This record gives sequence, C-alpha cells and structure tokens, in this order.
Amino acid sequence: MSDAATPAGTETLRWDNVRVELEDGIAWVVLDRPAKRNAMSTALADDMNQVLDALELDERCGVVVLTGAGEAFSAGMDLKDFFRATDKLSDVGRHRAYRATRAWQWRTLMYYPKPTIAMVNGWCFGGAFTPLISCDLAIAADEATFGLSEINWGIIPGGVVSKAVATLLNDRKALYYIMTGESFGGKVAAELGLVNESVPRAALEERTRALTKILLSKNPTALRQARMAYKYAREMSWEQAAEYLTAKGDQTTFVDPERGREQGLKQFLDDKTYRPGLGNYRRED
Repeated sequence: MSDAATPAGTETLRWDNVRVELEDGIAWVVLDRPAKRNAMSTALADDMNQVLDALELDERCGVVVLTGAGEAFSAGMDLKDFFRATDKLSDVGRHRAYRATRAWQWRTLMYYPKPTIAMVNGWCFGGAFTPLISCDLAIAADEATFGLSEINWGIIPGGVVSKAVATLLNDRKALYYIMTGESFGGKVAAELGLVNESVPRAALEERTRALTKILLSKNPTALRQARMAYKYAREMSWEQAAEYLTAKGDQTTFVDPERGREQGLKQFLDDKTYRPGLGNYRRED
C-alpha cells in the first residue's frame, strides 16, 4: 500500500521494520525502512517471520501483498546491518541469522498457505529478487528499477538469488544481467517473465487491488491446493506428478468445507446454472 492516507476501515499492525495494513481481506505487508530503501537486515528478517506466522492464522487476511515503503521495494540485503553484523557473530549465531532470512524469503513465502503478490513499487536489487520470485504473482511499476548489481561490487549474487532467478529466467537472460550488472525497468521485467505485468506507478496499487479481488473470489481451499500442487509437481517426474496430482485432487475434495467440486458439478450438470470458463460457481450455495 502506498504511503498516502490509510483508507477508512483499515487496521494497522506495526513491527520495528515492517507494517501491515489489513483491508477487505488484503494484508498489505510493507517493508518499512524507507531511509535504507527497505534494505533487509537481520532485525527485518525476525520481524517478517513474525508477520507471516501471525497472518497465516489471521482470518482478516485472505491475500498477502508484499511491497515497500517510499521509493523502493527493497534495495537488497543491508550491507551494514546484515553482512557486517553477521561477520561479528559466532559461527552458530551467523547461521541462525542466515536461517531466519531464508525462512521468510523462500522457505515460508514460497509455500505460504495464502496467495501472495509482490507489488514492486520502486528499487528492487540483489537479495530482493528472492522474496519477489517466491511470491505467487508479481506486479511492477513501469518506473521500478531492477538489478543484479553484485558483479559491480566484486561479489556474486548472495543467498539463493541465482537459484531463484533460474526458476523464472532462461540462462541467456539470467546470465546477461548477472554478468553485466545492468539495471532494467518494470516493462523489461515483465518481458523477462520476472513479473506478471508492469503498469504506470500511478495505477500500481489499483491494479494490485483488482488482482487481489479476483483471488479472494475463489474457493480458498481449492486455490491453496492448486498453488501447492503446481509448486511441488514442477520438481517431479511425469509419473510422480501423475500419482501426486491424483492424490492431491482427492485430498482437495475431502478437506474443502465449501464442497466446491460437488457444487460446481451440480450447478453445471443438474441445475444448468454454471458455465465453466465464464466465472466462479456460486459459492453461496
């Protein structure tokens, strides 16, 4: 959510480095270190782990939107408050800090029970690519600036950034930006497949909110299962995927309190009131 006046009916939750705006089923999770371009520190990692844990069971949250305060999504890892800070720790302490960072950036976020959208409002560099790619969907501002600039510092992309980038970009495109350190804008990010689409900054929040409304209109159990089924199946062989997806489909039917499959088939076959592909089945039935 932008830093403009908070809409009426919105509840704000605050941590030291993160704030959450709860509004009509949307949790706007805002990395809130604008003076540091929302660079990610060890303290921010601790806050984000708490935020994601809290929202998982919060019924006010149906969709999570991850964004940044001010002019940046995130400038990446904080060189002072992450790297310099962890250099002073014991080996155990350093790995605890790494584990906390990995937890929210991909271990939790990539397999989060609720749909996630990255709203890239500005600078997105280095380590910020990991949470960006771990979100299910992403919308960028045309004016946003992306970059893997580590090569210019004489280092390689840290953490699991290279792995994250390789899941979305082909080798030629990924290696070009890793090897040159060149930056690019939102429209190029969309062409690369790094984000779903890019819109003018003035329309970014409106477009993101519209996307959340689409997701909130879906059967939440089916939506969660469909997301997880895709993410796990992409790592499997065809035979493994066939067995897994059959079982996942049966599991979805069993655990769905809305009985979506039953309702959809009844409305389509018996009542003749539902046409697949033209919208959702009537969830109030």
